[in-house]
Amino acid sequence: MEYVIELRNITKVFPGIIANDDITLKVKKGEIHALLGENGAGKSTLMSVLFGLYKPEKGSIFIKGEEAHITNPNDANRYGIGMVHQHFKLVHNFTVLENVILGVETVKNGTLVMAEARRKVLELSKRYNLFIEPDHLISDISVGMQQRVEILKMLYKNNDILIFDEPTAVLTPQEIDELMKIMKELISEGKTIIFITHKLNEIKAVADRVSILRKGKLIDTVDVASSTKESLSEMMVGRKVLLEVNKTPAEPKEVIMEVSHLSMKSKHHGKDSVNDVSFKVRRGEILCIAGIEGNGQTDLVYGITGLQKLSGGKILYKGVNLATKSIRYRSLNKISHIPEDRHKHGLVLDYNLAENLILQTYFTDKFQKYGFLNFKEIYDHADKMIQRFDIRSGSGSRSVTRSMSGGNQQKAILARELDINPDLLIAVQPTRGLDVGAIEYIHKTLIEQRDAGKAVLLVSLELSEVMSVSDRILVIYEGELVGEVDPSKITQQELGLYMSGSKREKVE
Repeated sequence: MEYVIELRNITKVFPGIIANDDITLKVKKGEIHALLGENGAGKSTLMSVLFGLYKPEKGSIFIKGEEAHITNPNDANRYGIGMVHQHFKLVHNFTVLENVILGVETVKNGTLVMAEARRKVLELSKRYNLFIEPDHLISDISVGMQQRVEILKMLYKNNDILIFDEPTAVLTPQEIDELMKIMKELISEGKTIIFITHKLNEIKAVADRVSILRKGKLIDTVDVASSTKESLSEMMVGRKVLLEVNKTPAEPKEVIMEVSHLSMKSKHHGKDSVNDVSFKVRRGEILCIAGIEGNGQTDLVYGITGLQKLSGGKILYKGVNLATKSIRYRSLNKISHIPEDRHKHGLVLDYNLAENLILQTYFTDKFQKYGFLNFKEIYDHADKMIQRFDIRSGSGSRSVTRSMSGGNQQKAILARELDINPDLLIAVQPTRGLDVGAIEYIHKTLIEQRDAGKAVLLVSLELSEVMSVSDRILVIYEGELVGEVDPSKITQQELGLYMSGSKREKVE
């Protein structure tokens, strides 16, 4: 049988780690071929080799039976290969249209000709239900919209082999359903898709075959229809994984934080993105704020954590109004924050792991004397944290954080935030883009915090996470709380109605 893509004996090595270890992968024409694996299993690296971003130490690539020499993404494009990256490759101060045509612009007499490109882009966006505003700047649009731009870039270049790297990590449930439809539509037109993911329900929904990677090695390639979620997760992690969350009923204690009539101005327009929101958080419970992305939950968290000024209302924490208090005050008073965007607000990517683990505490007597850092203490501390939280990286505490997988970056943030022994843990999309093993670990950690009498404020888009981890759910829609529900007494469908604004009730 002729395969549209054959990767033969690919080996890719980085300092201290074999990312791809003698991998042979074969993809049939017209199939959705899933690549499944934990964070750091080597999935994105393998696809980056195919796309020309990395040069392998060993191995060869065949496209449609012919050996291909791919040394950069332009070569990949010439072979009809396009890629939607996990962290989008977009120019933020360019418009949507400029990003789509970047690299394949039409130029006449030294001038850009945009009219034909605009027509083609609008036509493509209509045909695939990828509705976009061509003149909006990338910096002003949501991540869901940014992903549409990435897909349009591939379609504009007429690529027929499409690589989607963790495409649903930043999407709402509704956007995920939409993307699945688009993928099936593309297949019906004769395109071939490689779909990198670690979400088993998505693989079951759209993929034909799945190849499982673990620690840089190919474990197996199997038909999706004849595989169970349990068998796939076991191949992926190397052990049985609890796909259900185990927890006892909550025993809420005293109120630790009371948010009262809080309002926040939007960064993008004059009106309020959060409007007159009030709620209480108690010790010993996981309170979840659920909503579709862009409904004010990000600004609400920015207000509570001090990243943005309030325009009205107050936040009483242990009886003190936080409205005028610094971020350091919050941290010293045991408020921890796992941020939504781990790269922007969670880590200094060019610092090493040890340095990132003391960002909250470097000024304490433990880590400095007379203003000079005690590096022995810093690295000893990092080694303990790496062991306790099972953080994996090529060079241990000296690894540059940028080089670590997403799951291990998230574990580093979790380690640092729990190190201050918080009374209130604010966790925003804590499992976004993580594999089943890491998700299981983070859910277990949140429940342990709750059971130790801490308060947990969880913000999530993942309906399954909201339903299984929360003790109480507040739904936010267009900056207002539209419902308070008990996860044990509501269905996912009903919760979805609240999240879309179709159903609402007054929240006391």
